[in-house]
Amino acid sequence: MTPIVWRHADAGDAAALSILGSATFLASFAHDHPGPALLAHVRIAHGETYYQAALGDPAQTILLGETPLGAPVGYAMLTPPDLPVPVDADRDLELKRIYLLHGWQGGGHGDRLMALVEEAARKRDAQRLLLAVYPQNDRARRFYARHDFVQIGEMTFMVGDVPFRDLVFARTL
Repeated sequence: MTPIVWRHADAGDAAALSILGSATFLASFAHDHPGPALLAHVRIAHGETYYQAALGDPAQTILLGETPLGAPVGYAMLTPPDLPVPVDADRDLELKRIYLLHGWQGGGHGDRLMALVEEAARKRDAQRLLLAVYPQNDRARRFYARHDFVQIGEMTFMVGDVPFRDLVFARTL
């Protein structure tokens, strides 16, 4: 399997993140999300403008994984928490996104990325990581369980104009 080189994304990575974010979201949810709503969501939540703003915000951290030739294949995004559960803004961070393209799933790449996420969170003095996950995403839920995340709540996640139920998980660092 081709190795992944991980680094902190910078202002020049917005286009790559937009393409990668769109591709991974579509690959993960096209099987049971309505097409028009899915595309509306991707245009906004994974648009280049979204990533430009995130990369310009010092409260957000994006880790980008690339092949040795520079092709983007995975990323993770840490943000201030924006979830409907009690949070401590000084101690909590949200793992907003963590994705790998299918060809790079397995082989320990996800575990390595989670270790990098934890390292980045600790450098920001976080005590807890929070995330939301689609209940039907069994593979992701198993991955989070392996990394000691436990469910602490639920929320509605809008994809375009269609509501979906997500589970909110947390893990102490």
